[in-house]
Amino acid sequence: MTVFVVMGVSGSGKTTLGRKLADALEVPYAEADEFHSPENIAKMSSGTPLTDEDRWPWLRSIAAWIHDHEQQGGVVTSSALKRAYRDLLRDGNDDVQFVHLDGSRELIAERLAHRSGHFMPPSLLDSQFADLEALEAGEPGWIMNAADRPDEILAAVLQRIKLAE
Repeated sequence: MTVFVVMGVSGSGKTTLGRKLADALEVPYAEADEFHSPENIAKMSSGTPLTDEDRWPWLRSIAAWIHDHEQQGGVVTSSALKRAYRDLLRDGNDDVQFVHLDGSRELIAERLAHRSGHFMPPSLLDSQFADLEALEAGEPGWIMNAADRPDEILAAVLQRIKLAE
């Protein structure tokens, strides 16, 4: 079964789409934020961007969740900003697909300005965009417009899944 990784910078709509996609596919869902260490959360909360060294243990935890759900499928969110991160998440599994929610800096900044209750401050957005490497031609997945309504994105993803079967 396929595990879908809904990816993008903070505020791109990963949680919203991830939950909707998991519900539509009737598979388990996991939120990447739940895999962060208390140290990473404290670091981001203070406005300090994570380094690769900070992210590797977090990514390995998400990769373990993906591995545990290979048979039943699932949906997990992750910023998955760099190709190397996505390679680790995929770990040779051909049944991992990425759904990249791509939006302009202006759109995402506006969303973050209106979001409350999340540990990542809007001040870290530029560091995420600086690290972001878009999906490349050889990577499994699709780039979706984060400016579209969540239900429109869901319908487009479900259509692509159906065509891929």
